Amino acid sequence: MYLGLDLGTSGVKAMLIDGNQKIIGSANGDLDVSRPHSGWSEQEPAHWIRATEEAVAGLKAAHPKELAAVRGIGLSGQMHGATLLDADDKVLRPCILWNDTRSYHEAAALDANPRFRALTGNIVFPGFTAPKLAWVAKHEPDVFAKVRWVLLPKDYLRLWLTGEHMSEMSDSAGTSWLDTGKRKWSSELLAATNLDEKQMPTLVEGTEVAGKLRGELASKWGIGGDVVVAGGAGDNAASACGMGTVSHGAAFVSLGTSGVLFAANGSYLPKPESAVHAFCHALPNTWHQMGVILSATDALNWHSSVTGKSAADLTGELGETLKAPSSVTFLPYLSGERTPHNDATIRGAFIGLGHESGRVVLTQAVLEGVAFAIRDNLEALRSAGTDIARVTAIGGGSRSRYWLASIATALGVPVDLPADGDFGAAFGAARLGLIAATGADPVAVCTPPQTAGTIEPVASLSDAYADAYKRYRALYPAIKPWSAH
Repeated sequence: MYLGLDLGTSGVKAMLIDGNQKIIGSANGDLDVSRPHSGWSEQEPAHWIRATEEAVAGLKAAHPKELAAVRGIGLSGQMHGATLLDADDKVLRPCILWNDTRSYHEAAALDANPRFRALTGNIVFPGFTAPKLAWVAKHEPDVFAKVRWVLLPKDYLRLWLTGEHMSEMSDSAGTSWLDTGKRKWSSELLAATNLDEKQMPTLVEGTEVAGKLRGELASKWGIGGDVVVAGGAGDNAASACGMGTVSHGAAFVSLGTSGVLFAANGSYLPKPESAVHAFCHALPNTWHQMGVILSATDALNWHSSVTGKSAADLTGELGETLKAPSSVTFLPYLSGERTPHNDATIRGAFIGLGHESGRVVLTQAVLEGVAFAIRDNLEALRSAGTDIARVTAIGGGSRSRYWLASIATALGVPVDLPADGDFGAAFGAARLGLIAATGADPVAVCTPPQTAGTIEPVASLSDAYADAYKRYRALYPAIKPWSAH
């Protein structure tokens, strides 16, 4: 048996799989986020341990014999968090999370140093780890002076599980301290934030062994024998391992609160000015690129709250047959935009409203606006050297066939629907635990799920969609001078 532990923002998920990758069971432990000031987002690392204990206890209650047979554990986690420890491994302050924006001044200052983009392949976003340490150095100098270790959230869990200070490439690529092409810490970038490599965890690949489960925990959980803990992965790379998106050209589109277009790469292809993320993948000698839009189902949920109709009712009114784009264009920048604009202050808009623009027309415009934002991501990925022949759709928004047909037509590629199952980050982490414990071939283990169906682009509407996308592209520069600041 193999255990995947996924440390998310709202909880820890524990998933148990067998040697044939059949899911035996899963359980959860809940987490809360503390927001003591505007723009702040923090968690106590002790709460991660409590939530993990709760999740594993749930598995043990339901599957004690199976849990006892665990031989490998894989870790997945929310990225970018700054977990600061002293020389005795005591936590110095609450962890500053990925969605904390307090360090935007420090991020801009680091990003102005051309070496950061040159070595990491990415813009220094406020959510990344390095600017958070620069903020601590400026505003909490007593804390900064005591920092012996900087760990990412899942790697603090690893310290508790194994006693080891270790990390892996995919999560570390989101710190702004990794030389992403060489897959090693950059002493130059660390020095720019008054840190050195001694304060960083040892790096391994996500498929490699990164410690063994402490006997005390093994005994508590009823597990016998040596249990290895894999390097694991950041949450998006772990999800890609669960989805089988590990070979060059494989891609998925995630329609969650935010939207992600994720492509696996066989080589390192940075283009930071496009706001595409270029990170190491969890498998050796692989990388990935990722475009992110900040409002995907969030845009539809906003429309739902305004109209008083459920998201399912709104999309149901459209039917399943794709229509030509209407004259109304929606820009889904409700909380700014990441790829390709890297613009925190831009806001959304409806353009082209007329007396005839009823609820159904507005719903159609919202879905098309998100589809065109994902097309922006595709163009950004193409500009960075990656072309995508087809995508697999995941996330809550993928339940709408109309939306998927709109995305397929906007992107000009088929959209595959996976068969029912849970292929998320916990499953990917469990796969990494299996690989580390058995030495199995990573690509042979990380296979894609069976395809339940494919939605093809609607060829008869491709010209109309191309024209509507041109109109969409022209609107961002037009509204930017008048958007929120």
